Amino acid sequence: MRMPLSWLAEYTDLPEGTTGAVVAAGLVSVGLEEEDLHGGDLTGPLVVGRVLDLVAEPQKNGKTIRWCTVDVGEHGQMVTEGKHQEIVCGAHNFEVGDLVVVVLPGAVLPGGFAIAARKTYGHVSNGMICAEDEIGLGTDHEGIIVLQRLLGDEKASQLRPGDDAIALLGLAEETVETNVTPDRGYCLSVRGLAREFWHSLGSPAGGYRDPAAVETPAANEAGYPVELTDTSPIDGRDGCDRYVARVVRGIDPTRPSPAWMQRRLTQSGMRPISLAVDVTNYVMLAVGQPLHAFDLDTLSGRVVVRRARDGESLTTLDDVERRLSPDDLLITDGGERPLAIAGLMGGASSEVTDVTTDVLVEAAHFDATTVARSSRRHRLVTEASKRYERGVDPAVTAAAAQLAVDLLVEHGGGTADPGVTDVDRTQPPAAALLDVTEPGRIVGRAYPRGRVVGILRDLGCTVDETGDGTDEAHVLVTPPTWRPDLAGDAPAPDYAEEVARIDGYDLIPSVTPTPSEGQGLTHGQQVRRRVADAVAAAGYDEVLTYPFVGEGSADALRLPENDDRRHAVRLANPLSEERPLLRTSVLSTLVDALRRNVARGQRDVALYELGLVFRPGGPVGTAPLLPVGTRPDAASLAALYAAVPHQPRHAAVVACGQAEPAGWWGPGRPADWSDMVAVVQTAARALAVEVRVEADADHAPWHPGRCARITLVDGTLVGHAGELHPKVLASLELPPRTVAAEFDVDVLTAASEQPVQVQPFSSFPPALTDVALLVSADVPAAAVEQSLREGAGEALESVTLFDVYEGEGIEPGHVSLAFRLTFRAPDRTLTTEEVNSYRDAAVAAATAATGATQR
Repeated sequence: MRMPLSWLAEYTDLPEGTTGAVVAAGLVSVGLEEEDLHGGDLTGPLVVGRVLDLVAEPQKNGKTIRWCTVDVGEHGQMVTEGKHQEIVCGAHNFEVGDLVVVVLPGAVLPGGFAIAARKTYGHVSNGMICAEDEIGLGTDHEGIIVLQRLLGDEKASQLRPGDDAIALLGLAEETVETNVTPDRGYCLSVRGLAREFWHSLGSPAGGYRDPAAVETPAANEAGYPVELTDTSPIDGRDGCDRYVARVVRGIDPTRPSPAWMQRRLTQSGMRPISLAVDVTNYVMLAVGQPLHAFDLDTLSGRVVVRRARDGESLTTLDDVERRLSPDDLLITDGGERPLAIAGLMGGASSEVTDVTTDVLVEAAHFDATTVARSSRRHRLVTEASKRYERGVDPAVTAAAAQLAVDLLVEHGGGTADPGVTDVDRTQPPAAALLDVTEPGRIVGRAYPRGRVVGILRDLGCTVDETGDGTDEAHVLVTPPTWRPDLAGDAPAPDYAEEVARIDGYDLIPSVTPTPSEGQGLTHGQQVRRRVADAVAAAGYDEVLTYPFVGEGSADALRLPENDDRRHAVRLANPLSEERPLLRTSVLSTLVDALRRNVARGQRDVALYELGLVFRPGGPVGTAPLLPVGTRPDAASLAALYAAVPHQPRHAAVVACGQAEPAGWWGPGRPADWSDMVAVVQTAARALAVEVRVEADADHAPWHPGRCARITLVDGTLVGHAGELHPKVLASLELPPRTVAAEFDVDVLTAASEQPVQVQPFSSFPPALTDVALLVSADVPAAAVEQSLREGAGEALESVTLFDVYEGEGIEPGHVSLAFRLTFRAPDRTLTTEEVNSYRDAAVAAATAATGATQR
């Protein structure tokens, strides 16, 4: 919301020397957000110019520039040559004879942009023909400013080349732009911002003048007929509870809006259009009530507010035909022909044109939810919808209509009809009992009773200090009609916030909290951090993906039809209709991040993610709607928890490309299945959890024969690792030989709960011995390793597979596995005889378990 300081000064007293920065700081002090300051930082010469000649010159880069001669009066004539200003311009929305805004050498535009004569496109350009955004007038950069279109032909005809454009456009005056939060809709008006700035000054008596405090005539039978039949078919909500209609006849359609009104609209970021439209926009900016003007001659004699019917459509003022929903609230002519989507935009059929003389002014109060739904449904955000969906003051409706009528009569030469329509079904805000000590208790600063009551009254609240008649600490507070955010059954926190911000956030004491003696991180948190650190240290980058997947995710991963991972929870209100399901595997969303990185030219990628998966184990019922007034009973809570799916925490890892880059040191090494097994082992080792690795013949989405099943010693499944199936890679558009792993962090958490028994370090030397075992090719190396461990005894420190050989000298269908066994005793140096006996026992155990024979 933009607000010129001169407009602010009409509604509240500004201390001498008040600048835009002072106003912005004052608004920030009462909880608003400063967006920007406009104007006041431009120095001339900025003048009116008339285009005398222009030549289009195509350039080699495909752009066509215009070489213009512009009359800027005495300001800009090149004294040395005695001719008019010559300027290069890239815009094409003006012609010879148009009045434009020209900035001349020596001027400084907003942002400190200094203007000087410079050579460009083969010419010396002595200045610049300006667009709106270049001088801080607006945000449009589609073309330059043409004053005949901006101000109207009548006003423009009074201008002369060389006139000061800074004064003409009000650019010397500062404009404060404020970002209005959703709960402060009343601040989308100068009325609301002026009240807030008045609060920042301490709410001095008589320092605020409400522009809506105007006398309005009472409704009478001569008013334009209006009927409200507008209940929502979705939730029974009434979309319109107040509708004011006023008629002004005999408006001179050739009269432009007054210059001061056009200037204020421009400073506020709106483009002047015509008198009727400008008046409605001006009043909306002034008091926050959107208005609409209908061409009375296009109406049949009765307005009906109703919901849309199936199949209806409306061509709105932006020339777009919009198909209407039964939940759209419409303004209709006689209940049949749609005239406007309420609170959003009017229709083209009843638009005020340059021949309109009789106008019906509409000022209505529409339901915020209804307008918000329509705005999102039609993907149309307007100045009116911004205000309605945040809440418009229902008590200002008649005053806004009266202000518009007065302006149309004064500046359009029209006559107001004596008939006044005001269909009012609004309900006054409900009063709530407030303990005046609550703001102090919540905020932590003592507020005297008189200070609390005074602030509430300054805010516009009605305060009955008798309360409920039983307790002096309580008062009965009725919020003002422009503050729907203060209505509710438990107002204490809301009023405490209001008291705190008006009294001054800077007065709230800063107290450093004293931390209590906590227990530190939980075991689960420690596990997650250690796993994340271990995987990151192994060279993988952590990412965060949204846990939402599409209908075809399970098919892309080639999950079997009977796989539990196909049972996904469907969201009732998904962020995207393309991803309505919750993931049952972290890998299903992690591959999306890998694909995006590869698509952006990254060849060597290694990613991991820790996150929740949602495993219902079958169809999940809908959670019951529980009451909010009382505690649910045990059966209701049980039904609620039963509908919540199991949510274990998983970790997933993916990699493609080179695991070790090539260079002068030698060839690189591509990532393969062993890297995935290693990263799971690394995570388990960081938790001192022993895991077993064995081949898994077929587990989607991994490649059969290149997938490892990883378990705890007791056989509990931890996860899988290996190379993804080629068909999965093709469906996911991932590089060939991409590898991945996914494991259950909750399983590792449970396995690591028991304290680890630290083994004393032995200072005696290790004894190393190698054995080569011949086994059938279908015997897993892990099984042979495990049997060696079991047979070697307590002196065994480690077993390492360091060579696998098959070929010449090896019986077909067999493979030679070479293991290095390390033995160490805690209290002595082992003898050769002891080491040999340990080795022989290990080999014997392997022979018994797997049929291995020593080579």
